[in-house]
Amino acid sequence: MTDLPPQPDTSAQTGSLEPKPLSAPVRYLLMAFALICVLLGLIGAVVPGMPTTVFILMAAWAAVRSSPRLHRWLYAHHIFGPLLRNWDAGGHVSRRVKWTATASMLLSGTLILYVSHKPWLTAVTLSIMGCVLIWLWLRPEPQT
Repeated sequence: MTDLPPQPDTSAQTGSLEPKPLSAPVRYLLMAFALICVLLGLIGAVVPGMPTTVFILMAAWAAVRSSPRLHRWLYAHHIFGPLLRNWDAGGHVSRRVKWTATASMLLSGTLILYVSHKPWLTAVTLSIMGCVLIWLWLRPEPQT
């Protein structure tokens, strides 16, 4: 009987979707990050120019790795759930979300033009917002 050498972990090579268990400090940091992102997403829902979607996507990413309970809550939420499910289904963004983001960015851009005293900063900000809008409108819409 011969001793065989230990086999290397090939889960990453075979495409295993099972994440490795995280240490408690990392899990708590990710949970705190997820909660902060949810809070920022909620603030972004009412403050023009502040994004909501990106914070909720980051919250879902962190929650799936740290808190199954928070992850379930996000997916069951009446506002965030459809957004997350559409994203999971292939990066889909609903037309309503696209129009809401467009209106919010137009309002924010108008405010920036009105109050900004640094033309270069205004140009950079409006350019970034324009790029985000182009990217957003190029995203596929969910099938109804």
